[in-house]
Parts: sequence; C-alpha cells; structure tokens
Amino acid sequence: MDRNRKWVPGFGAVLLTLLSHMTSALEVPLDPKVLEGLPQPPTITLQSPKDYIFDPRENIVIHCEAKGKPHPSFSWTRNGTHFDVEKDPKVLMKPGSGTLVIDISGEKAEAYEGTYQCTAHNEHGTAVSNSIVIRQSRSPLWSKERNEAIVVQMGVSLVLQCRPPAGLPPPVIFWMDNNFQRLQLDKRVSQALNGDLYFSNVLPDDTRSDYICYARFPHTQTIQQKQPISVTVLDNSPEGERRPGFMTPLGTTSTKMVLRGETLELECVADGLPTPEISWQKDGGELPSSRMSFYNFKKTLKVSDVNEADGGDYRCTATNNLGTAHHVIKVTVKAAPFWVSAPRNLILAPNETGILTCRVSGEPKPKISWFVNGVSIENAPEDHRRKVDDDTVILSSVQSGSSAVYQCNASNEFGYLMANAFVNVLAEPPRVLTPPNRVYQVITNNPALLHCASFGSPIPIVTWFKDSQTSVKNGDPYVIHENGTLEIHVAQPLNSGKYTCIATNILGIKENHVYLEVKEPTRILKQPEYKVVQRGMSAVFECKVKHDPSLIPAMTWLKDDGELSRDERFEVDVDSLTINDVADEDEGTYTCIMNTTLDQDSASAMLTVVEKPDPPTDLELTDQTERSVQLTWIAGDEHNSPTQKFLIQYEDLLHQPGVWINLTDVAGTSTTAQLNLSPYVYYSFRVLSENRVGYSQPSQPSNQYRTNPAAPDQNPSAVQGIGTQPGNLVISWTSLSGFQANGPSLEYKVQWRQKDVDDHWSSKNVANVSQFVVSGTPTYVPYEIKVQALNDYGSGPEPGIVIGYSGEDLPLSAPDSVQVMVHNSTLAEVHWEPVSFPSVRGKLQGYKVYYQRERSLHETEEDAERKEQVLTFSGNRSEGRLPGLQPYSLYNLTIRVLNNKGEGPPSTSKTFETPEGVPGPPSFLNVVNLSLDSLSLEWGPPMNNNGRLAGYTLKYQPVNTTNDLGPVKIMMFMANETTITMGNLNSSMLYKFHLSAKTIKGSGPIITKEAFTVMDTTVPSRQVDIATQGWFIGLMCAIALLILVLLIVCFIKRNKGGKYPVKEKEDAHQDPEIQPMKEDDGTFGEYSDTEDHKPLKGSRTPSNGTVRRDESDDSLVDYGEGGDGQFNEDGSFIGQYSGKKEKDTHEGNESSEAPSPVNAMNSFV
Repeated sequence: MDRNRKWVPGFGAVLLTLLSHMTSALEVPLDPKVLEGLPQPPTITLQSPKDYIFDPRENIVIHCEAKGKPHPSFSWTRNGTHFDVEKDPKVLMKPGSGTLVIDISGEKAEAYEGTYQCTAHNEHGTAVSNSIVIRQSRSPLWSKERNEAIVVQMGVSLVLQCRPPAGLPPPVIFWMDNNFQRLQLDKRVSQALNGDLYFSNVLPDDTRSDYICYARFPHTQTIQQKQPISVTVLDNSPEGERRPGFMTPLGTTSTKMVLRGETLELECVADGLPTPEISWQKDGGELPSSRMSFYNFKKTLKVSDVNEADGGDYRCTATNNLGTAHHVIKVTVKAAPFWVSAPRNLILAPNETGILTCRVSGEPKPKISWFVNGVSIENAPEDHRRKVDDDTVILSSVQSGSSAVYQCNASNEFGYLMANAFVNVLAEPPRVLTPPNRVYQVITNNPALLHCASFGSPIPIVTWFKDSQTSVKNGDPYVIHENGTLEIHVAQPLNSGKYTCIATNILGIKENHVYLEVKEPTRILKQPEYKVVQRGMSAVFECKVKHDPSLIPAMTWLKDDGELSRDERFEVDVDSLTINDVADEDEGTYTCIMNTTLDQDSASAMLTVVEKPDPPTDLELTDQTERSVQLTWIAGDEHNSPTQKFLIQYEDLLHQPGVWINLTDVAGTSTTAQLNLSPYVYYSFRVLSENRVGYSQPSQPSNQYRTNPAAPDQNPSAVQGIGTQPGNLVISWTSLSGFQANGPSLEYKVQWRQKDVDDHWSSKNVANVSQFVVSGTPTYVPYEIKVQALNDYGSGPEPGIVIGYSGEDLPLSAPDSVQVMVHNSTLAEVHWEPVSFPSVRGKLQGYKVYYQRERSLHETEEDAERKEQVLTFSGNRSEGRLPGLQPYSLYNLTIRVLNNKGEGPPSTSKTFETPEGVPGPPSFLNVVNLSLDSLSLEWGPPMNNNGRLAGYTLKYQPVNTTNDLGPVKIMMFMANETTITMGNLNSSMLYKFHLSAKTIKGSGPIITKEAFTVMDTTVPSRQVDIATQGWFIGLMCAIALLILVLLIVCFIKRNKGGKYPVKEKEDAHQDPEIQPMKEDDGTFGEYSDTEDHKPLKGSRTPSNGTVRRDESDDSLVDYGEGGDGQFNEDGSFIGQYSGKKEKDTHEGNESSEAPSPVNAMNSFV
C-alpha cells in the first residue's frame, strides 16, 4: 500500500477500513530496551474512580499516574479552574507522579469536595484523566420522632416504616429487638428493599414493643437506631380469610428504569390470608435463568448484568386458596455510554496516514467530543492534515513533530466516557525483539509458532527463510501472521531446521535466526487393562510408552485422579505399577501419565477388588410337608463379584452325623429353594454362595427338620448274578444307604429262577449284606434275578428282572480237523473245526494255539533249545496266522478252547515244515595282515543258515579323504571258503567291505568293515622332491583346471541321476522272504546292527572296524528304485555314500564340498 496516499473524502468507508487495518498493527512494545530512547507522548496508567467518597477521618488520596518519554509533568484543575497545589500546605503531590495526598485532619473536609481533573504533559503531548468527583461520606442522625403504639386485629396486613436518614453512601437496613436479635423473617413477615417491615397478615405472636429499625453506614461503620415501635395484635374480632392484594407496589402496574450493566431489582409484597405465594414471569419472553435469582421468599427478583433484551413487562402473581392477584412492572433499559471500540495509540512514520476511531453506544445516543492535548479540537490550532468526522479523526501525511494526545469524550444524561490516544510520529529502523537463536520444540502434527516480534517505523515487512536458502511463502503448510509470527499448522519432522526472519523498512533491515525441532509424540503403546483381582493377590498395570529419545520422560501414576498413597505395597517400575496384597480400599481408577517437556499421554484402567462372598444368613424353613420344605435365606456381601449360584447342603443327623452332602443348587438371583425330602431323615440345612472367586464359608445350620418313616422308594442298584465256581450263582447288589432306607429294619428280598425252565420264584430275605449265594445250580445256565428293598413300613417298588449265569466249568472238547497251510519260510496259517457250545461249559473266550520249533531241516545245523510259543485268538474263530517262524524248520502245534474257567483239552498234535529262506549275516568279518598294498579278510558262517548255504558275496570299494566312494568290485566265494587275501591295493587308502551269505532264496543281510592299507613312508619324501619340479607344478595346474571343468558339468547334470540307497532298514525285514537276493541283476541286501557304512571324516576306523549305527542309518538299499541297488556294466555302484549324491563313474566322482586337487586325485584311484 502506498504510504504517501492522501485522504480523499470520496473514498468513504472502504478507505477508513483500510486505514484502520493499516495503522492497527504498529504498537509500542513493552520491552524496556526498546522503550529506552524512544520518544512517547504521555499515557495515563492509573487514576481514581470517577465518584470518590472519602472518610473524613482519613486523608484524601487522588491517584494520577502516567508514563511517557520524557517523563511527563502533572497539573490539576478543581471545579474547572487551575488548582495550585504548591500554595496549599495540606496538599502534597507525590514525586514523579500526579497523585495528590490531602491532609484533612483539623480541617473542614467539605472544603475539599469538588470535581478534580489531572493533566500529564511532556513535549510530545498532553493526556488528561477523568473528572473525579470528590465527596465526603455522611451518616446523619435519625430525626427525632415519637412512634404511636399500633393496635391491630389478628389477620390484617401491617407495614412498619423505617424511613432512615439519607446517607452517603446509602445505609444498610435491618430490624432487631432490644436484645439485638434479628427478627425472624419468612414469607409472611419480610423486609422490603426500602427497609420497611411488611406483614402479609398478623398473628398474636407478633405482639411486642421492641420492633427497632437499624441503619448501618458502611464508610463510617456507624449504626443509627430508630425509636422502638410497639405492636399489639387483638384476637377478639379476627379478620377472616381474604384474596391476595399487593402492599407494594400499589395498583396493577408500575414502571422501573435500569441502566445497562447494572442489576435489576423488582419487588412484589402481597397481603392476604392465608399468606400468598409469589411467582414471576415475563410477558412475551423468558426470564434470563442464567442471570436471574430470587430473594426474600421470592418476593424480590434480581437480574444481573442487564442488557437491552431485559426490557419489557414483568408480571408478579400472588396466589392463595381464595384467588390470585397480578401486578405488571414495565421495565425500561437505558444505558450510560459504553465502548464499542475505544481509540488506540498510533505510531506513524512520516508521511503515513492514520485514523482514530471512538465508537461508543448508549441510550440515549451519546454525544462525542474530541480534544487535542486537553483542548477542544475546535479551539486547537488549525491543522489542514486533520479531519474530524463525528467519531473519527483522520490524520493524513503526518510529519515529524506533529505528535499529540487526542481525547475522546462521549456523554449522555447517565454518564460519560473519556479516553486518551496518542499519535506518535517516529522514524525508526527495524528492530527484532525476539531473542536470537531461540530453539522452538514442538510435537509432530501439532502447530508450531516461530516468533519474529519486530518494531520500526514505518512498520517493518517480515519475510522468512528456511535453512538460509528457501523462501517461506504464505500457503500450506506455512502461514505468516501480521505480527511476523510464522505458523506451521501441522509440523512434521521435515520442517525441522534453521529459520531466518528478516524485518525490513525504508530505514534499514534486521535479521534473526531461530531453530525448530519437531519431536516424536509421546504415545502409550500398551495401555493398562481392566483388572479384577481377588483380595490379597497382586495386580499389575502395564503402561508401555514410546517417546522422543531426546526428551526426558517422567511417569506418574494416579488413583482416582489423586496421588498414590505412600504405601510400600505399591511398586512403581519403569513401565508398570504393581499393587501387592490388594485390599478393598485399592479399588478405583488408575491412570498412568507420561510427561515430557512438550507433551504427555495418559491411559486409565479400573481395578475391581473381588473376594469370595460372605456366607448367607437368616436361614428359615417354611411350607413344611412330609416330603418337602421351603428354605429361604439372606445373601451375604458379593464383594464385587456377582453370586452365580447358591449350593444347599444337608446333614443327616440320624444316619451320617457330621457329614454334609450336596442337595441342590439355585441361581444366584434367588434366595429361596423348594427342597424335596426323604423319609426317616433328621435334616439340618446350610447354604454356600459361589461367585467367580469361589465358594463362601457355609452359613450357620438351619433348625433341625425331621421327616417320618415310610416304605423304601427304591430298590438296590447294580444287581447282577455271576457264578464263581461250578454249581453256584452269586447274586450281588449295591445296598441302600441309611438315607435311602426310609425307615428302620431295612432288609432285601432276593428272588431267582432258571430262565425258561422254572415258573416258581425262589426267594430269601437278608439284611446287612450285599450278596447272596445260590448253590446246586447247573453249569452255566441263565437265571432271572430280582432284589427288592423292604423295611418296617413296607416294601419298595416292584424290582426289575436281571439275567445272570451260574458258574462255569472247564471245556470238555478239543478242536478237530486241524490243518496247517505254509505261506512262506516265516508265515503259516492254521485252521480247525470249532467245538460245540455245550461242550464249552461257560462263556467262550477264544482258542489258544500252542506251537514250537522241533528242529532245523539242515543236517549239520545244531538244534536250538525248544521254546513253546502261544497265540490266543479271541471269539468263535476257526483260523489264525502264525508269523515269525524260522525258515527251514520242523514245527509242532496243538489247539485248546478257552472259557472264563480255563482251557479245555488239547487237539491232536500237528506238525509242519517251513521252506528255505535267506541266511542271516556272517557271524563276523575281520581284517588281518595289513600291508602296503594288500590285506586279508576272515569271516564266519551265519548263526542261522535258514537253508542250505550256497556261498558268499564280497563287495568292496575305496573311500577317499573327502568320503567319496570309488568303484565297487565284487567277489564270489563257495560256502566252505571263509578267508581271502586281497592284493594290488593302494597304499594309505581306506577300503569299505560288504560281505553277505546266500542260499538258493537269495542273499541275506550284509556285514560291513572298513580298513586302511599301510602308509608308504617313502611317498612324502618323493612328493617333496617332485613338488619342486616345474613339470609337476604344471601338471597339477592342468589337473585342477580339468577338475573345475568337470565340477561345472556335474553341477549342471546332477539332477539326471536318481537316488540309489545302499541299505534297507533291518526293521523292514521282518520276513526274510520279502526281499530275496537277486544275483542275476547284481543287487544285494545289507545287514548292519552296530556297524555304519560311513567312515569317520578325517580319522581312522576304530580297532574293531565298525562305526556306531546311531550316527547314520543310511544304507545302499535305501537309495534304490523299488528297493534294489544297481550297478553299472563295469560293476561300479550308482548312488550316494553318506548322504551325498554320486554321478556315474564315467562322469567322475565328486563331493558337495569344495574339492582340492589332491582329494580329486584320490577319488580317481
């Protein structure tokens, strides 16, 4: 905006608004460093109230303080003329101030009453105070008067007038008696606003001679007393009941004027008999409930802080049982002048334009007068740059030296307002008032305010830069306010950094740096959770918090918004609160508050302390009958855990004294139970409450309740008949308890008869037993059985029939037609003809097959010890299988039938033979006579040939230092050969040997052995010599390169080979015939119990030549397809050793580990 623009009347209101906006931003800062050296016109800072009532016993102090640069001088006027303070020795003006202290001791105070006004002046202008009216407080005496005694009839209304003397300020009125006791006021007797005492109707009790009105004057703290008034109430001709009427105000309407902002007081006092009730309403509107209150038993309505809307008609209504009366008070609201917008100080630069506004309101409309330096603007020196338009003064193109203080005075008949506003014309370069290098810290997503308070004339323009480079413009996320403050609505971490504000006007430039740090918010990640804890246990509230690591956190715990009590049971940890030994008083809401210097977060959770319920009380038995009674009780305290159910127990004092038995339970919402009872019981009841914590202690027992005897309601349970030996039947049952007996002399009537044979029941009465034995019964025949309870009062209900069987005997017959079918060398199937059921003589349990190996069919094999084996086949079977037989053997078997008593006679003996099978493993394999290139093997024949031994198969292969297997070689031996010497072997090489025996059925399990040939001691020295030769080094490099190429090829093609395992688990060979040896395709089985086929890496084989099986269960067969190992045409083995895949020999042998040239060479040996 052009600061040199002149005032043109045609611009109208729009320009006034712009000018007001233009000049309103520049205000004088309060910083003393800035104020120092700045010229400033006077400003009144303290003055006495407009109406000053003083106590004549104290000095008069009239305040007038002002500031300015230079400091202003002070002068006073009294009653419109100059008041020479120095000439009056009783008047003192405080140094550096305009405050007057007037000593009125020994003087007539009235002499100093009047209207005072203070003036503060310096070279830049003159400010004036309000006109202060000084008046002396007064407490005049009551005028002497003689009060006539008042005599009235009972029931009439009465007014006792007070009429206190006029005081300054007005006195406070109250009524008392001669004993200085306040009179009791109520809706019948009340004191009006003017101090008069009103009786709506009098009673004989109102008769007294000491009705005294007192007036207390606040300033002088004196009390004046009116002469006592005597009242006598007669009841010889009492006034009758009457409709309400108003004692004040009189008539049906009245008026009331009140000033805006004051308190409206409306009063209605009514007479009538009975005493009327008063109510209020506003015609055509609502009473202002927020500012309204009733006093004096609703006879007085007060409305505070009155505004224009409170004007209108207020209706008070008096009501008793004979009718109503109405009075309308018409309220008018006037207003002394009040500010809409007071004029504000202006600081203008030369050639700038400013505007002063003095916006006031009032009723009637106030008159506005302008003054310059205390002189009416009409009488002030003429200034063509100044234009006055009612409540506005426009100052155009101000010049240096034209500073002044303007006064605006607004007045109407109810008062006045006066305000000073200076216009200070300054030329000042910019100053930044915000301290330099201030660091602002805010939390992410909160607004950030970076201040750049500046001062200068003309008003500096503030610009901002971030990190000394990026210009900050208005718009998201930034807002630059008129006072220079930079606001970031939603601060983010990327907004952190250095900010520079630059204040510029035509006289210079000033910059300042501030820093913004945007911190992570404090957040409670895991809030405490609602806890229900049993009394005496521990409660743990977790409160895990995340906060900015650069801020120092402080955790605080509150209980019910108050501090935690200092109790050692409360343990506050970094992120938890533990309450040990929880008590009832610990119940409440616990809040964790995490505070940092910038923010906080909080979370709350409730703790509910629970306990087992208190036991029920006041057990009472009602509605008593022979077989039922009603039990009622009062529930105990639930301790914050609702009762889930009530458990009712009884004690049978006749049969089981001291034993409490559960009878029934009812819902926790019920306190009554209808109990079904049994005869002949001496009952005592008790009740337990159960909530989520557990059962309460039992209640006190109820009164005893006895039921009369009766016949049994039930018969014994679990009745059964079982014979324990041939010729008897044992009938047993579960006896009734004494509680179930229903009466004395409990007995049991036992009845039995043979099923489908006897029509007549045999019976026997027994007592105090739970079984009865019937003798002389046929063997294992069915019986019908009944057991009935009876006592002195009759028999129980008709019992049900139970089927039982008499005792069993050993079977008579043996199975016939025994036949054996041999399936293979280890499995046979036996068939027989079942025996007849009568010959079983009991319940058929099944058949037992007894069989044993008689001898081997091999002429040279020694017979082992004979051991009989038994298999039981349950039920009515006629065949069974015999597994686990030994091949090439002779067996013998017999069969017996089985019942609960035992076994019958054996069947005719039956023999059968098993065919040949594969042999067992050789009994041993030893390596002897180790040398540089040869060794000898010795072995023993199998422990079990399982047929005619046909010979042995030996397979062996070298193993290099990386556990890679070389090609397999096979040797065959006759049955009588048990040793071999092997030559042409490599020195210092580990060999693995696999030996198996065979019959015509195939090869048996293999036995494995590993051994090293003897190390050639001449090799190391020869290698050392060769290694120094160039041709050897070149050869090694060529071999290494070749191996590298082979490795690459192998890795590409490694998926073309299958897995060919080298061993089948021994557990899978339950039947030697399942996987016979197939010599024609070169496959072989393997047997290994304590041996392993994988050598220990980097170590020699133990002295016994074996490796523990639990280190590896792999075998050659495990990797075959269809369970068979396979070999190439040259006899090499295709497969894997020790879990590593191998390629065909023509592709080379390799390891999954990184190979070395030496290892590679060894693999080709």
